[in-house]
Formats: sequence, C-alpha cells, structure tokens
Amino acid sequence: MLAAVAMFAFMDTTMKLLAAHYPAMQVTALRCLCSLPLVCAYIAWRGKFGQVFKVRWPLHLLRGALGIAMLTLFAYALKSLPLAETYSIFFIAPALITALSVFVLKEKVDTAQWLAIAVGLGGVLVVLRPEGSNFISVAGLAVLGSAACYAISAVVSRILSRSDAPEHIMFWVLVLMGAGALPLSYQGWVPLRMEDWPVLLALAVSGFLGQLALTVAFSRGKASIVAPFEYSALAWGVGIDWVLWSTLPDAYTLLGAAIIIGSGLYLVRREAVHTEAEHP
Repeated sequence: MLAAVAMFAFMDTTMKLLAAHYPAMQVTALRCLCSLPLVCAYIAWRGKFGQVFKVRWPLHLLRGALGIAMLTLFAYALKSLPLAETYSIFFIAPALITALSVFVLKEKVDTAQWLAIAVGLGGVLVVLRPEGSNFISVAGLAVLGSAACYAISAVVSRILSRSDAPEHIMFWVLVLMGAGALPLSYQGWVPLRMEDWPVLLALAVSGFLGQLALTVAFSRGKASIVAPFEYSALAWGVGIDWVLWSTLPDAYTLLGAAIIIGSGLYLVRREAVHTEAEHP
C-alpha cells in the first residue's frame, strides 16, 4: 500500500505538470490511454483475457463515467492547488464511502461513526479556509466532487468484486474512461509537446504500478489494516510541493488534514471491530 500511494503521488505530480499546459479532460484521456498498454500486457500475462467480456456492463459503464468525472475534476483542481492541500480535502473519501455503504450496501453505521463522518466534513471546511473571500474555492469544490465520485465508484467496485475478476475491473475502468474522455476532449485538444513525452511515460508507468500495488495490497491484507496507509500521501504531497514548487502547507491545511485523517482512522478501526464481532 505504501508503494501504491507513492506511485499515485508521482502520477498526480505528472498530472499537475500536464494540467498546466493541457485541458483537464485531455489530461484525463492521457492518463487512461498511457497506462492501458501496460494493463493489457499484465492481463495477458495473467491469462485473464478469456472472460473479459463476461462482466456486469451497467456497473462498469457507471464506473467509467464516474472515473471521467473524478479525474477531470482532480486535474482541474491541481492547476491551482498544491498537492498537499488537494490530498487533504480528498481524504474525506473514506468517510463518504462509509456513509454511502449505509444506503447502497445496507451496512450498519452506528452513531459514533456518523459523528466521525461529521468531524471529517468539519476538517474539510478547515482546509477550505474558514476566513473571508477564500472560503470554498472552485478548485476546493472540484476536489470535493472528485472525492464524491471516487467514493461512489469504490462502493460500485465492492459490488462488482462479488462477480468480476479484479483484472477485469481494472481493465474496463481504464478502457471506458479513455473511450469516454477522448471524444469529449477532442474539440479542445492541444497538440502534445515533445518535451512532455518523458512526463507521459512517467504517467503511464506510475499509474500502472500504483494500480497493481493497490490490487495486491487489498487482495493480501485486510482493508482495515491496509487502508490507513493511504494517508501517507500527505507526506508525499508536502515533499513534492516543496521540491518542485517551493510551497509548504499552511496551518489550516495541516489542522484540517489532522482532523480528516483522525476521523478516517477511527472509521477504519470501528469497521474492523464490527467485522470481527460479526465474523469472529
């Protein structure tokens, strides 16, 4: 999981670099299309192409649409927000997943968990600057929208995992996102610059390795143990911001991130306790 988070941090860095020169929808298309050949090679090596069309199409199409919205909003936010601040807001996703699981998966969430979700949302408000004109920026709202799309997609993925292979889930989300984002970005497409090809290569490799490491992490370890390591992204965000853009998070970002991470860790631990009680 630590390797997955590191790879995704590098991937997000390449997306931030690309977002400075290309429209957000084009960055989404490039992210999907660059990693797709590596994903296809991996699935072929695993011998999983035989059943690739025998999947639950409506749910895959929904994940594809959610993925396009998630990445496009995320790329848009990266144009103006530092990585650390973007990650801090995006960390609300686990709380949103917990809330959605009540309505979609019919899971039980007690009062303490609802309180933790509310605390997490309060942490987001702190990161979004509770002082005057900067309160709730468009970029901040874009990250929130991206986190919401990610949360819905994660719940849909849980449902898909009951019937579809992980390789097929990973394959179709990239194919459908690329197939949807490419025509949507065609009208405003900006020709690729020669100096950006190394960035695109880094985008392809980091995106593929991150997805592969994430799949291995959740297949070999309990979610309650693996998930908290996602928060190591903040350390990567702070480091990359400082090295590449000479920026550091302010007190509001650090305080809000601490609140959001604390509520997320509580939710993960609480879910683990409930799972152990139900399946001793």
